[in-house]
Amino acid sequence: MDRLRKEQLEKFISILGLEQFHQLSILDKALTHSSYANENKGKHGFYNERLEFLGDAILDLVVGEYLFLQYPHMPEGELSKARASVVSETPLAAVCASFHMGEYILLGKGELASGGRTRASIMADAFEAVVGAIYIDSTYEEARKFILHQLKGYLELVAKGDYGKDYKTLFQEFIQRDGEHIIAYQLCRQEGPDHDKTFYMEVIVNGSVLGEGAGKTKKDAEQHAAHEALMHLHAI
Repeated sequence: MDRLRKEQLEKFISILGLEQFHQLSILDKALTHSSYANENKGKHGFYNERLEFLGDAILDLVVGEYLFLQYPHMPEGELSKARASVVSETPLAAVCASFHMGEYILLGKGELASGGRTRASIMADAFEAVVGAIYIDSTYEEARKFILHQLKGYLELVAKGDYGKDYKTLFQEFIQRDGEHIIAYQLCRQEGPDHDKTFYMEVIVNGSVLGEGAGKTKKDAEQHAAHEALMHLHAI
């Protein structure tokens, strides 16, 4: 690992609020996409998919345990629905965006050109990989503390009973709570080749843009725009 990458990872550790990371190589692996490894096989043969697998299992356990203990009378079906809403792609990607994780992920040239630094799926996978890296580098308890802190806002949605709703619905309910307002979604730009486009949608309320989201479909981009608007308005 060169000096520049080491400094970059140390900065990222500080942004995450972690006291230390004993093995930077594990964090480096968590922030390496397969596209980068495939383009640099001679000098960079590892990537984050195995750590992602581990982190996904830890996320399910931590959030499942939290909900099980926090809501002793919630039936199994509702527990599953609540957990799925908290650990889904949009919340994980939004958490990553809040500390600009995309700037620290090593991506191949193709992924970079098609907007990989802001792609929700890449961000969410990297979040899971970082969880796995924290667990390997430290302890389950440290991984648990990190997860519950980062997903606090989404766990609070469960307490409000809003976990079964999509973000467009939540946004509409939040905006209309004190009267009727005009809500519109508008395509502001698109990037990438025809077979792999990324769409960028804005959510506009009474003529003012409140959020922008990206997605591989316009519907996904609208959901991410509504989610960003909810965060901007401190509704999440």
